[in-house]
Amino acid sequence: MTDKGKNVSRVHVLRSPLTDYLRYELASYPGNITAGETIGIIDQAEQDVIGLPDHDFWLFDDQDVYRMHYTPEGAFIGAELLPAHSLAEYQNHRDRALAEAMPFADYWERHH
Repeated sequence: MTDKGKNVSRVHVLRSPLTDYLRYELASYPGNITAGETIGIIDQAEQDVIGLPDHDFWLFDDQDVYRMHYTPEGAFIGAELLPAHSLAEYQNHRDRALAEAMPFADYWERHH
């Protein structure tokens, strides 16, 4: 929980072995955690979690869901607000990912 009373959480779904860029990205997470974010990891090389979408998404205030879009090289190119009828589906994806994810500190201890 942040100092403003907001819950901020993420689950990073990835596949080891970690690339240099992923190590760089993950190395910034302890600062986010200190600021109040909860971060979990699902490493698809170590665990099978079926039923999650094959794309990034963000839920804002448990009301709006955005699908993130990237180039084939991985550069972010925009976010798409999904229709309201998609909300329950993505809330379920979020809940499943949070339940299956390993706490970041445990994952990082083993992989950095």
